[in-house]
Amino acid sequence: MLGSKLDLFDPQWLEVVFLGRNKAYGAYSLRKNSSRTTSLAIIVGATLFIVVVSLPLVLRYISGIKPEEEKFKQTDVVLAPPPPVSKEETPPPPPEPPKPKVDQVKFPPPVVVPADKVRDEEPPTVEELKKADPGQKTIQGDPNAEVKIDEPVGEAEAKVTEDNSLHDFTTVEVLPSYPGGDAAFGKYLSKAIKYPAIARENNISGRVIVSFVVEKDGNLTDIKVLRGIGGGCDEEAVRVLKQAPAWKPGIQNGRPVRVNFTMPIFFQLSAE
Repeated sequence: MLGSKLDLFDPQWLEVVFLGRNKAYGAYSLRKNSSRTTSLAIIVGATLFIVVVSLPLVLRYISGIKPEEEKFKQTDVVLAPPPPVSKEETPPPPPEPPKPKVDQVKFPPPVVVPADKVRDEEPPTVEELKKADPGQKTIQGDPNAEVKIDEPVGEAEAKVTEDNSLHDFTTVEVLPSYPGGDAAFGKYLSKAIKYPAIARENNISGRVIVSFVVEKDGNLTDIKVLRGIGGGCDEEAVRVLKQAPAWKPGIQNGRPVRVNFTMPIFFQLSAE
């Protein structure tokens, strides 16, 4: 029996071993499928081995294949002949300019040249220049020739920009002033001011600070009371300035301008 050939994986031998035993146990299933599992494992292992061994050869073969070079088709391009050039007649020379009214004598411009190329050409004398104008060549003048002056090109008109901005009396070049000066303005105020009755009864006196605009024509506009004393004196100061004659306007850049002016007007009760 020992010399006999035993096949442990034979199904009959497997049935003998598990006779009367629980075949649902895992050992029976493993032994029954062991031959199939072993064969599958050998096939898979051999396949992986072949792939691993042949992979470098495949990659080397793929890298050695070069793409086919693109073939360019050469096409001859035939250019059309150029259009024929019309042989036009040579244009006539421009007409000579009209003769000047005064004789013109040639005055050669100064040119630096080598000494061996200097030409003995004397410039016109002072006496000749008194009778003729210098030019590029000598021309006999025509006393009856008309002198043409080119007309200006364009339709632009010179416009003077009016300065209507309001200037301060501290920055203007020439201050506006009353005709005759400050003394004449003081005389005007002493005659024109009518002391208000309310201020006289309440013994109100002092100075009223007013501001106004001296226009470019000398008239006083925009008269305002900056600081008053009441009792009708503020209104009287405004009335007197409205009735004042025109002043001399302020001057800036040689032109009259609008000037904002500030000044005090005094109200003083006379001692009885």
